[in-house]
Amino acid sequence: MKIRTLAIVGCGKLAEVVVDALINGLLPSYRLIGTLSRTIGKAQYLSDKINKVQIDYRCNAFDSIEDLLALKANYIVETATPKAFKDFALRALENGSSVVPLSIGAFSDEKFYADVQKAALKNDVKVFIPSGSIGGLDVMRTVSLMGETKVKFRTEKGPKPLRHAQVYDETLEIQKREVFNGDAKEAIALFPTQVNVAVATSLATLGPENIEVSINSTPNYVGDRHVITIKNKQVDAKLDIYSETSDIAGWSVVNTLRNIASPIVF
Repeated sequence: MKIRTLAIVGCGKLAEVVVDALINGLLPSYRLIGTLSRTIGKAQYLSDKINKVQIDYRCNAFDSIEDLLALKANYIVETATPKAFKDFALRALENGSSVVPLSIGAFSDEKFYADVQKAALKNDVKVFIPSGSIGGLDVMRTVSLMGETKVKFRTEKGPKPLRHAQVYDETLEIQKREVFNGDAKEAIALFPTQVNVAVATSLATLGPENIEVSINSTPNYVGDRHVITIKNKQVDAKLDIYSETSDIAGWSVVNTLRNIASPIVF
């Protein structure tokens, strides 16, 4: 069995989903060799956890991206922020590592997106985009190839995740309201960590400036509901996904890694 080396940037609960999948045998052809976090303790926690069961490779914890990149891991999983992803992505690709990012919102920057494509092609590596908390990217890509298409993305969430956004005010705690309506590029600028899936939807279809995004706040709402509609003359599709927590995004990384290593790809 071919062994693939893996590193993780960002060591929160989504990264731990990936580490637990490794421990539980769901990624048998991967070995974790590096973890990175701004807080070294978080990186050390995950590396210690995997080192208890991974005996043929040792995982080291870092707080320096240069040290992590020096490992030349085959794949780097990013579960941090769009800014963190933009800070290391090009260097990782130029260093020969493929990347599996969750902070897809970074790709609303057209120049960065183009630079990433060029770097991946030049260095014979790839960027694998997980489905995150939505899914259906294959359907979206297929329908958008068939002719003129319209795409709408609607999110419902509670007010708590919006508290650090400029749209927040205390009335959201008692009143249901649409807090944003615009395109995906505008949405990720306002909500850097909340609408990565809207940007993923736009990349799979018409581009960040060409889909309608609506973000809605509901008092006491737990979790997120994403409703995507995509329509052309032949197809009318609707994806409606509710998730109580963000864990599904971490599991989408696990699924992507399994597809990379599998002889049969879904």
